[in-house]
Amino acid sequence: MRVLCIGDVVGKIGCEFLREKLPKLKREKNIDLTICNGENSADGNGITPTSAEHLFDSGVNVITLGNHSFRRKEMYDYLDESSTVIRPANFPEGTTPGVGYCTVDMGRLQVKVINLMGTMLMENNLENPFHKIDKILQEAEEKIVIVDFHAEATSEKLAFVNYVDGRVSAVFGTHTHVQTSDEHIFSDGTGYITDVGMTGPMESVLGVDPEIVIKKFKTQMPVRFDLKKGKCKMECIIYDLSLIHI
Repeated sequence: MRVLCIGDVVGKIGCEFLREKLPKLKREKNIDLTICNGENSADGNGITPTSAEHLFDSGVNVITLGNHSFRRKEMYDYLDESSTVIRPANFPEGTTPGVGYCTVDMGRLQVKVINLMGTMLMENNLENPFHKIDKILQEAEEKIVIVDFHAEATSEKLAFVNYVDGRVSAVFGTHTHVQTSDEHIFSDGTGYITDVGMTGPMESVLGVDPEIVIKKFKTQMPVRFDLKKGKCKMECIIYDLSLIHI
């Protein structure tokens, strides 16, 4: 089974670029399942029903989120109704919309996709992700488990993959919008990358017009983050999974 995991899609420009490139990539690489982080897929941060449907219509099977999960109120009902748009599972249950994991029926196989968020340099009112993954895996019956770990600190991501090595099939990090070069298969078989990167404008600061970000750094005053236009990239990783080591 070949699973494609795509880095944070930034705004309308990122959505349109993904739609342009994804179908051909899936055909060429024989992709069975596509997971995409879409928490920034709406212009101005967050995700909307429109941007979610755009990603699904472009060939994405599961959308994961992060710290901007609840930025748009118009998304709340959609999160409650959708089984394949998942927000971090360690958000408080019962008070936040949506679910933190889903199962995708691939015919002969069932795949569990889990979304978790780190707590270092992020929100602190979350359940400990190490405790939460234990609870989820205790009840998991699927043989293939893939985790989007949305976190800032590389140390937390690396500690997490060492903790779950051999218990999940793959972990891909999101949030920083900068792809790392540490893709690796750990000793007990878990595939990993610290951050899969970004889908959006290349000559930008995490998707934002550089002049705006430079102004913020120089003046230390609030600015409106408008996206940069121009040449784009779609950063991603492909996990080639077999049941031999799962």
